[in-house]
Amino acid sequence: MKPMVRERIARLLGPRWMMRLRRVARAQERPRWGNLRRLAPFSANYGFDRGTPVDRYYLNGFLDRHRELITGRVLEVQTDGHARRYGRDLEGVDTVDIRDDFRPTYLCDLASSGLVVPSDRYDCFLLPNTLQHLRDVEGSLHHALRVIKPGGVILASAAGFVPLTGDAPDYWRLSARGWTEVLERVWKGCEVRVESHGNCLTAVAALLGLALEELRPDELDVHDPRYPVLTTVLCRKPSAGGLR
Repeated sequence: MKPMVRERIARLLGPRWMMRLRRVARAQERPRWGNLRRLAPFSANYGFDRGTPVDRYYLNGFLDRHRELITGRVLEVQTDGHARRYGRDLEGVDTVDIRDDFRPTYLCDLASSGLVVPSDRYDCFLLPNTLQHLRDVEGSLHHALRVIKPGGVILASAAGFVPLTGDAPDYWRLSARGWTEVLERVWKGCEVRVESHGNCLTAVAALLGLALEELRPDELDVHDPRYPVLTTVLCRKPSAGGLR
């Protein structure tokens, strides 16, 4: 078809019909929006009112796979729920939070915890869904490493394609590569493993406030790094030396 004729047809049909014609010509599948064509999510509470939020599938799986590391003396951000659920042979569990709502063991900003939380005290530090809320992220990460013993571990996660949190500011939404860049700079010399979890479908489900029970395991278990719902982090402090 000559360009002049194509332009004349495009003017007559308009952009919407031209898109439809192009889709048919290229044998592209037509989207069937149904009740997904909406400006508000099914749940404004991350899916808690429907079941379990989608990102919890990845967080719970991550902690379950590494439950042997959640042992001895454990520190957790905000509450001790994950330590109690996944830990074994616990010698003690303490908590740290910037607010006193949950009566933490240490009431302080992690980035300014040098005189509050002892150094080299914990075998494991849990920071589930926390990294995106750390305003001074590098300062907080420095102290997170400081408080664990040589050979100890940090298990953490950061949100990806999920709605922003209403009751706490979100400062950072990085890709797995972005978190790797930050963590390897701050935790230099440590073993650091960063993984992204999720795919196009689970990202859409999480943004719409659907629950993981509304998806199949085979849908949840596909991981496409372009659509991270959750990024998980494992850091092991060297057995000797380390940052102070």
